[in-house]
Amino acid sequence: MPAPPHHDPFAGWLRGHAVPLTHLAPEAPLDDLEPLGDVIGDARVVAIGENSHFINEFALLRRRILRFLVERHGFAVLAFEYGFSEGFPLDAWARGEGTDDDLSAHTAAAIPVGLDEPLRWIRRHNRTASRPVRFAGIDVPAAGGSLLPALAPVADYLREIDPEVLPAVQTATRIAETFAGDSAAVAAPAWARLATADQDALSAVLMRLLIRFRSVEPLYVSRGDQRSYDIALRRLEGACHGDHTFRAMAELFAGTGLTADTSAREVYMAGSVRWHLERLEPGTRVVLAAHNAHLQTSPISFDGHLTGLPMGQHLRGMLGDDYFALGLTSTAGHTAEMRRDENARFGFVVDDTPLEPPEPGSVEAAFADAGLGLAVADLRRARRELPGDTGPDRIRIQSAYVHTPVLEAFDGILSTSTSTVADDVKG
Repeated sequence: MPAPPHHDPFAGWLRGHAVPLTHLAPEAPLDDLEPLGDVIGDARVVAIGENSHFINEFALLRRRILRFLVERHGFAVLAFEYGFSEGFPLDAWARGEGTDDDLSAHTAAAIPVGLDEPLRWIRRHNRTASRPVRFAGIDVPAAGGSLLPALAPVADYLREIDPEVLPAVQTATRIAETFAGDSAAVAAPAWARLATADQDALSAVLMRLLIRFRSVEPLYVSRGDQRSYDIALRRLEGACHGDHTFRAMAELFAGTGLTADTSAREVYMAGSVRWHLERLEPGTRVVLAAHNAHLQTSPISFDGHLTGLPMGQHLRGMLGDDYFALGLTSTAGHTAEMRRDENARFGFVVDDTPLEPPEPGSVEAAFADAGLGLAVADLRRARRELPGDTGPDRIRIQSAYVHTPVLEAFDGILSTSTSTVADDVKG
């Protein structure tokens, strides 16, 4: 007698409650997204994820949702998985500074993770908008590729405010220049090859600078102003967190890392979101674009080992229900597998990799079993209506799976029926 077919309660719940969407194109009519407005409610920060960088469909969806949230729900800031320090000239450009062609120069050194087109839309939107949309970077400098984008403006600040301390930041810059790259995949191995004395000297001088900044705040503010001090301090904090992340990654790869030590980058990103919120007009709503693994609200574990406490977990603690995490995934197609290659510009090559059928127990398998194409599901509602142990226990990252209680980790899931890899990043 054949075994009875497997019954997935979550797939059944999706059949009755997931909302089909009509369009992928960013410029398409927005009416099909109206249910998403009900799902996010009054959340002040809505994070839109992706299970892999370099996927065409995720880039299109994030641009379309950004437009929907700005035009119909009054969101006024795009925060992005992009360096905090480097974000300020992009904000000025988005609000009309310079020429349209200047964007390429601003982002030339950055990994192409889908930032340019949203920024171009914001700049066009701002030409006629009564309330301009702002841009905010939140990440450690160069997303972990180099400390120089933070240290250079800190040095400029100290030349005016505290030239006595300038030699210290120059020492940090000299060491940082020896391993700087365009991504963490380049910089982290180069950092690991530094002499231990240089590694320790860099950490020591950065901490010395940070403590001095915090200790003499009234002096620095009296010589300049509060905003300039706040930005310089946050940049320096980014350099410190970036430096810690180099050490944490090297130890993780060597098998000697401390539990969840790579969380230094995550807590910095969460703190940067809060930094921007505290300086915006009360009630300003923010769209936050980042990888699913950054925005989820539960810990990240691989092979049963706790590796990180993601930004989303910190933001949930800070903001409660004012934070909404929307994960993006796909049930079929191709993904962008990032293969390490130190000879490549960014330290990796992107392989266009066909996806296998979704694993049983995954959120992707549930969407496939429910027969859904492009659709969004309100997981907050699912948490209320389903028993706690009936939700999916894994979600795809590139072609692998992270085992996590999906109903707890995300507040919503948007799934596409297929995904394709961007042509400009294929190996």
